[in-house]
Amino acid sequence: MPASRPRPVTAYRVPFHVERPGPDRLRLVNAGAETVSRVLLLVHGPGLVDADPIGALAPGEAVEARVRGRDLALATSIVVRWFREDGEEYLWRIAF
Repeated sequence: MPASRPRPVTAYRVPFHVERPGPDRLRLVNAGAETVSRVLLLVHGPGLVDADPIGALAPGEAVEARVRGRDLALATSIVVRWFREDGEEYLWRIAF
């Protein structure tokens, strides 16, 4: 029996564009072609993030968050968690 070949993997481009309208503000825009769901902003480090719950984010839609903390650039990052339409979960890290 011939060995099965691994299925080719297609790269998936992160669908988000980050804007920083102020030193304590973050705007996450869905610049992709599909709606993403269950978007969550998680803080890694000593900062805090205030963001409304995001059930779904369609192409062109955005979520704004306030980020608080001391010396965020030294020890804090935000991890964006979302699901694609096929149910796959993704994570993306944003550094300050």
